[in-house]
Amino acid sequence: MMTICEVILPGRIRYQPAWDWQNVLADERGRDLAPDRLLLLEHPPTYTLGTSGHDENLLLTPDQLAAQGIEVLKVDRGGDITYHGPGQLVGYPIIQLPRVSETLRADVIGYVRKIEQVIMRTVADYGISSKPIPGLTGVWVDTLNGEAKICAIGVRVNVRAVTKHGFALNLNTDLRYFDGIIPCGIADKGVTSLSALLGAPVDETEAIRRLIAHFGAVFEREMIVSYLQPNF
Repeated sequence: MMTICEVILPGRIRYQPAWDWQNVLADERGRDLAPDRLLLLEHPPTYTLGTSGHDENLLLTPDQLAAQGIEVLKVDRGGDITYHGPGQLVGYPIIQLPRVSETLRADVIGYVRKIEQVIMRTVADYGISSKPIPGLTGVWVDTLNGEAKICAIGVRVNVRAVTKHGFALNLNTDLRYFDGIIPCGIADKGVTSLSALLGAPVDETEAIRRLIAHFGAVFEREMIVSYLQPNF
């Protein structure tokens, strides 16, 4: 029998409450009080700096941020600065990674590679070829202007080998928000979205359905949609 993974679809949530909720769910999973879960949601415009974040990669002043209604948070995922916002499919897997024993760490790199596979299979459904780039996180596509990131990935794995944070796949994202940062601290590569590559808006409900199916296949989970909602 395959391991169950509950899929939670809460809609649009501000970043801080969603982060707090992840911590609650990760604690429940680590104490075997809940199954694996996959949160799929959307944030209002937000820049987050990970544990490798550099303030100089945020290019907007506080006044400019306020005028555009963009929040800025420093968070405990890996990586530098990225953008979250409407039209972007954000995924937070809260899953228990296997360990050989209590003294050995989980295979975090292998976990990230699986997330990349989920994303690459999802965009392939739309006829888009994508790839990882050695030494860089995320999923990339070749464009007329060079390599561009279509999905950012930044994770954290706690002491109980439970995952937090995850990925941000650009579906119908307004890419102009990326002009306010140096995305992931990488100045010589661009950012793109599925709609930009296809030249038309993407049905986000259909994209979610496809991603859930690929997540289940790659992680060998039985995906069950849950109606659990945050209590904030």
